[in-house]
Amino acid sequence: MVTTKIKKLATLREKVARLERVIETELYEELFGIHERYGFAELKSFIEAVKLAARGGGRRKGGKVGRPKKAVGEEKIRHRAKITDATRARVKKLAKAGLSGSKIAKAVGISLPSVHNVKKALGITRKVKPKKVVAAKKTPAKKVPARKVAAKKRPTKKQAVVKAPANNAPATATEPPLLPVAKNG
Repeated sequence: MVTTKIKKLATLREKVARLERVIETELYEELFGIHERYGFAELKSFIEAVKLAARGGGRRKGGKVGRPKKAVGEEKIRHRAKITDATRARVKKLAKAGLSGSKIAKAVGISLPSVHNVKKALGITRKVKPKKVVAAKKTPAKKVPARKVAAKKRPTKKQAVVKAPANNAPATATEPPLLPVAKNG
């Protein structure tokens, strides 16, 4: 049972391989004559035409690829607002009426910075009073407590005073004093 399935799989693989070869030869023949089908004498001129079509049209000045030129009858799209005398008069009228800059911009159809520029040119901007600079009060520096230096502890009465020996003095309080020894001689 398994052997028959393996044999069947081998025959199907042979069929797939034959179909792939047939498709490859037909595709080659079809592509080999494609330039003649579209009216080109040579394959090279056909390839150039395909590349040109893929770029989106004819070559522009300088050979740069990009957006094609607009038709002669079309108007050029203007991205900046054109400020005319009528626009300035409208801005002045609305500003005198007390509208805010953003409301004027929406009403006239120009940007807020353009409204500010027009108002500035007309001399109708609000004068902003400069803020008074108040000298900062000098607060006295915080007094930092001085560091406490550890004081020398004095010995209590119960503790014996130990001093370094000086001139035959006893080294400690418990040792008896040294007496001079007489020399015989």
